[in-house]
Amino acid sequence: MNLHKILKIVAAVLGLAGIIFLIRIINEGDEAIKAAAEMGDTAIVEPMAIVAYIIMGITLLFVLVFVLKNLFTNTATLKNTLVGVGAFVILALICYFAFAQGVETPLRDGEVLSANGSKMVGAGLYMFYFLVLIAGGAMLFSGVKKMMNK
Repeated sequence: MNLHKILKIVAAVLGLAGIIFLIRIINEGDEAIKAAAEMGDTAIVEPMAIVAYIIMGITLLFVLVFVLKNLFTNTATLKNTLVGVGAFVILALICYFAFAQGVETPLRDGEVLSANGSKMVGAGLYMFYFLVLIAGGAMLFSGVKKMMNK
């Protein structure tokens, strides 16, 4: 039996399980599920969540396997990936050391966010802003370049 047939069988079984659990949830009704959840009983919804977690795990596993397989079989892809990851790490370091400032911050629950934690949050925000600018610039550059070539 080849991998394609096995995957079709697994997909069919998980799909059938999802349909059965969905019918069970619909038959119970919203009010019964809410009342059971308030008492801590999640037995009606939990099987559907487990099926969803299994599907998500299988999907992530296959994505990871095929991405790594492609990286190590194609050296040009590996080189481009390493350049991209390196640029990302350099930008993260620049945001952390050059732009972010750390100040102890009291939180709503009475805890205190450390200066290092505050600096990490700030660096993440600065990195987000820079990545948005870079992506916007790349899209603008690409659009202008395509318009010039036509």
